[in-house]
Amino acid sequence: MKKLTYRFSGVPVDYYLDHKVSALKKITDSKHSVLITDQHIYDAHPAIFKGWNTIVLRAGEAYKVQATVDEVVEQLIAMGADRKTTLVGIGGGVVTDLTGYIASVYMRGIRFGFVPTSVLALVDASIGGKNGIDVGVYKNMVGIIRQPSFLLHDLQLLRTLPLAEWQNGFAEIIKHACIKDAGLFRQLQAGSLEELVANPKKAAALIERNVRIKSEVVRRDETEQGERKLLNFGHTLGHALENQYELSHGQAVSIGMTYACHLSAKLKGFKDTEKVVRLLEQYGLPTYAAFDADKALEVLTMDKKRERKQMNYILLEKIGRGVIEPIPVTRLGKMIRSLQEL
Repeated sequence: MKKLTYRFSGVPVDYYLDHKVSALKKITDSKHSVLITDQHIYDAHPAIFKGWNTIVLRAGEAYKVQATVDEVVEQLIAMGADRKTTLVGIGGGVVTDLTGYIASVYMRGIRFGFVPTSVLALVDASIGGKNGIDVGVYKNMVGIIRQPSFLLHDLQLLRTLPLAEWQNGFAEIIKHACIKDAGLFRQLQAGSLEELVANPKKAAALIERNVRIKSEVVRRDETEQGERKLLNFGHTLGHALENQYELSHGQAVSIGMTYACHLSAKLKGFKDTEKVVRLLEQYGLPTYAAFDADKALEVLTMDKKRERKQMNYILLEKIGRGVIEPIPVTRLGKMIRSLQEL
């Protein structure tokens, strides 16, 4: 068992790595806490929720919307939740996003923490304080940056995770390697998803490495003025495709990274597109895909990364070194359309 503490804007966040979920009772008072989870997690791990006030959500990205927020707020009011109540999100990225957002707006902000139960949530969604909801096809259009008080990792919860969800999370792991850690990229090339699923110690070490990568980036740039933008590699086009085509987040980001590599080759002289594509495919992720460029551009131009008439697009100079490239929206449109010829 290991505990790390990161400070963001002076606020400490405790990371309880490789603990048991039963340790939650030592971190927060069960009498004054409300667990928020989804139906899949509740059904798979019913023992976790015995003795706790619990709100169970419908599972899936389709429910990461304001209507769900309203329903949960009504339940919190009925439970008598007050400013001393702690919310704990137990689940994947949808649950952590909703929990963090609800805790940030309920009574103008109450304490919250996460027990992430997917690879994606462990290495990405639960870290950094971004908590938001979708509006139609626009991903995370409404939200806030507010840090949880704690994260608790129980990797035993991954035992019930289907292979597709492991693949989903590895898109973010490969992203971290591409933008920040060439050594991690080589490690992933030498390994396999099957090996990591079968070896909990190796999986735990890999997850911790990625937790540290993202946490350090966020610590240095919490409000995304510079370096934190690099974490959006693959996400600009990926978000434009995700809800339109009912892709998982990892699938959409993987496709986004593929095309971002081609843009990197054109604009930054990036020479390793095929290495990135092979690695994504090695971990069961999609790369090239047919999509409606006009519809993608319509969504993309409303992306949060747009600043007036240009988009801050994340490209690669080389594996392990991401860069922020401002591209005029009109030029980007032409480039996105040209990707259809690949």
